[in-house]
Amino acid sequence: MEHLQQPGRRAVLGATVLGAAGAVALGASGSAQAAAPARGGRRPGGHRLPVPAVIAHRGASGYRPEHTFGAYELALDMGADVIEQDLVPTKDGHLVCRHENEIGGTTDVADHPEFADRKTTKTVDGGSITGWFTEDFTLRELKTLRATERIPAQRPNNTLYDGRWTVPTFAEVLDWARTEGRRRGRTVWLHVETKHPSYFRGLGLGLEEPLARLLRAHGLHRRNAPVFLQSFEPSSVQRLARLVDTPGVVLLWKEDYRPWDFTEAGDPRTTADLVSPEGLDWIASFARGIGPLMDLILPKRSDGSLGEPTTLVEDAHARGLVLHPYTMRNENAFLPTDFRRGSDPNAHGDAFAALRTYFGTGIDGIFTDHPDTALLAAADFRRTQG
Repeated sequence: MEHLQQPGRRAVLGATVLGAAGAVALGASGSAQAAAPARGGRRPGGHRLPVPAVIAHRGASGYRPEHTFGAYELALDMGADVIEQDLVPTKDGHLVCRHENEIGGTTDVADHPEFADRKTTKTVDGGSITGWFTEDFTLRELKTLRATERIPAQRPNNTLYDGRWTVPTFAEVLDWARTEGRRRGRTVWLHVETKHPSYFRGLGLGLEEPLARLLRAHGLHRRNAPVFLQSFEPSSVQRLARLVDTPGVVLLWKEDYRPWDFTEAGDPRTTADLVSPEGLDWIASFARGIGPLMDLILPKRSDGSLGEPTTLVEDAHARGLVLHPYTMRNENAFLPTDFRRGSDPNAHGDAFAALRTYFGTGIDGIFTDHPDTALLAAADFRRTQG
């Protein structure tokens, strides 16, 4: 993210003065204000997002194959505050919603003999991957495929829905969000991630420009738009900030992780540098939030139990940044050992206790595969905060 913007913009989604019973309200001026609890609906002239907000991670992916309209619609039906999309391009430049550009694990492409010769091995962000890749398919070809469950061993019930939905384009998602917002009488918020942006830019399939065009076409390019634009590559968030005023979020992985755009640019910084006071100052100069791995807020001990919290929430809030950490899943295998129940790794643990602990750190929202559970936990938490 080479482009830096004026510090005042970082307050757009600032949550430093908001209690857990408050809300992030994006008014016509674009500045964050304390609001009443989320039961009040929209604030005139803007949009309201409750705190803590529940972000449906790739839709209600604990119940339906991820990044399908089935997962997105179920998340809205459950009441999720925000729906997430991951974006990758097709060969002809359309943006589609897949967790990765390799689609062997999320579609039935392997069952299509006409695409057998498309299977290949590529190096993406320094790693070798074998499979089928969206950038080798036109949108028309991709639409002949059907979505499947990504982790069938952990979520066998989701395989019931294999083959029901195609891969959605982001243009279709924007139309869907507008239609559903009108039908339901509520704003449909989106959390949109650019995947491997440097890799795709090197192929002549840059993500940011077509994304910005779609946002502008839907009037979602303004600073008070109900959309977050996120990436693990800070330069992608910077690039988008040059094109639109839509709020940007820098995603953060483990402490020793070096973003791929930093690697390509020879920038030695890692996540540990970015969560330092100096790193957060830099992020706040062009973004309005961070999406940290939950371990950066509540580190785990060697036995998998939770340790003492870091100062990341306080430090980020002091700079006007909201925090949307990831990812809460109900299954034992994904929970800290404190909250596991029984010996089956795929059984649900004490998700409510985990969420209560996470919300207690002061985060502004959380990504979750199980939005129904998180919504109940968020409502409980707000009641305890008065």
